[in-house]
Amino acid sequence: QLQASGGGSVQAGGSLRLSCAASGRTGGNYHMGWFRQAPGKEREFVAAITWSGITTAYADSVKGRFTISRANARNTVSLQMNSLKPEDTAVYYCAAAVRGITRQAGNYDYWGQGTQVTVSS
Repeated sequence: QLQASGGGSVQAGGSLRLSCAASGRTGGNYHMGWFRQAPGKEREFVAAITWSGITTAYADSVKGRFTISRANARNTVSLQMNSLKPEDTAVYYCAAAVRGITRQAGNYDYWGQGTQVTVSS
């Protein structure tokens, strides 16, 4: 299971830190990703990190503002979001992939329930 937390409401320019706790089968050697879905839009890739934590990937829209990290000893993955913009408003989902780091939602095997992030101007 994946449990996402840390969402909330913040003004533009502010920061939030999302966390995703993995348990059970998803507590193993999985590559992790964050996606988001705004109302009326498709789910989009935000960031991903390999199991080792060595390799990361970011969507161009968040590069330089968001940082993905993981603590395998605690089976957690975090997404530090700085300089938030109103267009970052969405439900954020964490996901786990077996095959490798990927930007494609269809390649992820497990999904968390989502946490709402709202950024006001």
